[in-house]
Amino acid sequence: MFSSRTNWRFEPNLLAQALERHRQSGRTLLDLTVSNPTTCGFAYPQQEILAALAEPRALAYSPESKGLPEARAAVAEYYRGRAGTRAERVEAKCAERVETKAGAAAAAPGEGTGVPGKGTEVDPERIILLSGTSEGYSHVFRLLCEPGDEVLVPAPSYPLFEFLADLNDVRLATYPLIYDHGWHLDLHALREAFTERTRAVMVVHPNNPTGSFVKPSEAAELAELCAARGAAIVADEVFLDFAAGAEQPGTFARGGAALTFTLSGLSKICALPQMKLAWIVVSGPEELACAAAERLEVIADTYLSPGTPVQLAAAKLLALCKEMQAQIRRRVAANLAWLDGALGGGASPVTRLECEGGWYAVLRVPSSGSDETLAANLLERCSVLAHPGKFFNFAQDGFFVLSLITPEKDFQEGCRRLQQFFS
Repeated sequence: MFSSRTNWRFEPNLLAQALERHRQSGRTLLDLTVSNPTTCGFAYPQQEILAALAEPRALAYSPESKGLPEARAAVAEYYRGRAGTRAERVEAKCAERVETKAGAAAAAPGEGTGVPGKGTEVDPERIILLSGTSEGYSHVFRLLCEPGDEVLVPAPSYPLFEFLADLNDVRLATYPLIYDHGWHLDLHALREAFTERTRAVMVVHPNNPTGSFVKPSEAAELAELCAARGAAIVADEVFLDFAAGAEQPGTFARGGAALTFTLSGLSKICALPQMKLAWIVVSGPEELACAAAERLEVIADTYLSPGTPVQLAAAKLLALCKEMQAQIRRRVAANLAWLDGALGGGASPVTRLECEGGWYAVLRVPSSGSDETLAANLLERCSVLAHPGKFFNFAQDGFFVLSLITPEKDFQEGCRRLQQFFS
């Protein structure tokens, strides 16, 4: 009666069973996995948010397949002034291609070159509004893939991708991130993973959970590889604004040598996951980007997903994001500093891997079995919930993932217990 694409295992896993037993026991739980910012004690500008949603025009329905023009303009403004994921090699090669095309001299400087970080700002006409990035992935998979085609995804990475691929009849193949004084794309393994059915390469910038950004040189090679193989880049940038350092990493939304789809939304940028507004920015070589945007507009017109109130409020909500981001950065920095202090000195059997951004910390822990079993034991003995690395497709056991937006008091006590458990 049901399609094979929904033949998932519905039995609760070992950690879910342990969590249910813990809840039934009535004991207090220290949840180090919490990732919903609306439940983490941040001070939201409530009056401003509610006022933004009280626009009288929201009572009228005016469907726009790509989203309301003023909302798309607000998203374009969010990208104004941001650098691209530029690299000199890509710029030089793209410039060479442009110069060989007839009529290139008549083009505006940098326009249609596919050169990241050059030319005009993000064009609102290349923005498609959605109810969430998950819907964006679905649209892109439908745009690019026939049933059974492949998309390459990084490992470790976010586990939701597997379900999205199943629902869109797409096969996922992984390429590894490797850790050597920081995380890096394994570009050799990525090349080897390509097959004749590879349609796109996904990057998460910064990665969830490793917190690693795609380096400019990696972005350059990735663009060249995808352009040569006729594949697209799908870049998830929901955590882009949460870099650990002062330097703002570049965005894939400014284009490149390959057709590129950049996904983001209010969920992380404004810490407002309940508002359900996200987007795709289409960029890359002019001819391909134009054709992709036209087809995506038809797909989007089929759904007409985003609500009118949040679209009308988008400009005001994005204008408020700096205040929320500052609070989150302070929380993340405080939790990281406390964690590093607690793990310092070499006495702890637990170590933290480097991260460059995002909301998560990856711990390397002594491995005497599967990560899931360790996490279940930690929960049962210490009332501490942590993500096992297995859930994020780590290549081996011995990793836990913690949320850095956990309220500081809970984070500190939970980490103390976690250390004691492994000691």
